[in-house]
Amino acid sequence: MNRFYIGLGSNSGDRDEYMTRALQSLGADKDIKVQGFSSLYETPPWGVTNQRPFLNAVVAIDTDLKGEALLQRCRTIEAELGRVRHCKWGARTIDLDLLFSEREECHTEFLEMPHPYLTQRAFVLVPLMQVAGNCEIQGKPLGDWLSRLTNVNEIKEVKRPVRGYLQWKEF
Repeated sequence: MNRFYIGLGSNSGDRDEYMTRALQSLGADKDIKVQGFSSLYETPPWGVTNQRPFLNAVVAIDTDLKGEALLQRCRTIEAELGRVRHCKWGARTIDLDLLFSEREECHTEFLEMPHPYLTQRAFVLVPLMQVAGNCEIQGKPLGDWLSRLTNVNEIKEVKRPVRGYLQWKEF
């Protein structure tokens, strides 16, 4: 089994519902074992900033799938939840990004892992630290990467995980 961390994001439609359904779809996959997931965080948009705020979270999973096969499963979940790729960094019903794996790197046309923007995004690093502790990326603890970012105070926790039900709840 290999541990992967998947970033989830939504800023279109019922964001909470899309996030929960994506988490439940990962949990329902026979080849994936959800090991934990972060709180839901509301975050400002990144890249294209004139759009609705996002909900973001990170899920830790174990699987025997290789990265590219896992990414294909994530893309299937996105399609089932109505994801249409209009423009890079644009609004979306759901986004599932493979952030990194403890045992696998991948540098292909289909998958770049660790995610190329992982260390530049507070909206990923904050929830990632919640589920992965202070693991290392490129030889540095997550906290070191996070301390370099200036927008950490814009990441607002809005719901906490309910692990037994694969969902989030209000405070």
